[in-house]
Amino acid sequence: MKTIEGIEARREAIAKEMCSIRSLRRGTINEQFLKVKRVGGEEPVKRGPYYVLSRYEGKRTVSQRLSGEELEHARNDVAEHKRFVALCKEFEELTEKLGQMERGETRYEEEKKRRSSRSRKRRK
Repeated sequence: MKTIEGIEARREAIAKEMCSIRSLRRGTINEQFLKVKRVGGEEPVKRGPYYVLSRYEGKRTVSQRLSGEELEHARNDVAEHKRFVALCKEFEELTEKLGQMERGETRYEEEKKRRSSRSRKRRK
């Protein structure tokens, strides 16, 4: 997008799209298999898959086992969260570009900090 009006229109569309998301969940859905010993058997048998929604809360991982109906809702909610995060990133990039255009900046470059040599410090 090359015009300020085009960027503003896309930002508004992104905001509307974000507001249209009615439900989301952070995390990932993992398959879990459990090894269960059979009565009288020597080898454990794998049972599963059981589906688990896991996410970080602070420094801890929180997991929740999902039933069949919950699994479909969780898959949709996790997909909506990924979409939300992508929209946020696009909104951030467009807002940054909009600010640069309004200030008349032609190109954005991060200035690298130069390391001063020890000989310069000694001269001062």
